[in-house]
Amino acid sequence: MLGTDRTFHVEVVSVVRVAGEIDVASAPELEKWLDTLPLGGQDVVVDLSSVTFMDSTGLGLLVGAWNRCNNSEPQSRLSLVVATPEIERLLEVAGLSDIFDRFPSLAEAAGR
Repeated sequence: MLGTDRTFHVEVVSVVRVAGEIDVASAPELEKWLDTLPLGGQDVVVDLSSVTFMDSTGLGLLVGAWNRCNNSEPQSRLSLVVATPEIERLLEVAGLSDIFDRFPSLAEAAGR
């Protein structure tokens, strides 16, 4: 089961908080939130600190969001809040740890 808060904006940062499992069943809900984010210079933080499981479907959504941010004019930046070793390890194994800026807390990600 996936839980998402409403997207909220802190200064010029849009934040999507995600909780629970990100898998093929819950991916459409997360995709909806990610697809509606304002870009064009607006930085985006996806808070994964309460995610308990993520499969390749979730990774694909994050890569898609990262691509949209990088291709926006002006360019937006996507960062992740990763607070669990399981999600950190998943990003490493998938070879994605170098493309995402990762922070241990929302405060650090939003205040960078």
